[in-house]
Amino acid sequence: MNPVELCNQLDGVLPQTQCTKCGYPDCRSYAAAMADEDVLPNRCPPGGAEGIKRLSSILLESGRQLPPQLQLEPECGIERPRPVALIDPKTCIGCTLCIQACPVDAIVGASKQMHVVLTEWCTGCDLCVPPCPVDCISMVSVTESRTGWDAWTAEQAALSRTRYHGREDRLEREERDNNLRLSKKAEAKLKALNETVGDASQSLEQAQENERKRAIIAAAIERAKLAADKNNTK
Repeated sequence: MNPVELCNQLDGVLPQTQCTKCGYPDCRSYAAAMADEDVLPNRCPPGGAEGIKRLSSILLESGRQLPPQLQLEPECGIERPRPVALIDPKTCIGCTLCIQACPVDAIVGASKQMHVVLTEWCTGCDLCVPPCPVDCISMVSVTESRTGWDAWTAEQAALSRTRYHGREDRLEREERDNNLRLSKKAEAKLKALNETVGDASQSLEQAQENERKRAIIAAAIERAKLAADKNNTK
């Protein structure tokens, strides 16, 4: 089995909470590390003991040798009942930091307005808690004593994967649109500066300053074009 196929299989049995507790930026990255770098399958607290079994089975079938009776890596956290985030409406100041942190766009709200968690989309990742400046977010268990895959379903994992990648696409699109807007603004400014070339009414100092600005803007436009070309080749 090649690494890409192995990565796909491993990613397919991860819970897709995108919590980063495994030490990787998302579930796909952890799957890739297991497939490519011999990382052990015991770093996913949301998957818990059942998750270790599922991942280990795939790795063993691929020919990987694993230590017997793997336990969840303590540094990654513990297996627990599934929580969802709850925002205290009396304390929330509408800073939007939790919205920016949520990997699946499960928090809605606007600047300086109260935010709300859409619990059916919340993965319980905890990532919204640390950036909150007023500590108005708490994690509330919603599965009683059920933990790991007993507290999560394949359907929920599939939805979370879709929402995570949808968010990634949206952020990339917004960055691209913003860079395009800034590039057009810079080009307009450069055009205006170019029109001053040879203007006899300018002092030497003004001409030198305009030349400095032209060089800076031209370099910025060139960097933006190179970045756009790099993104287009991905």
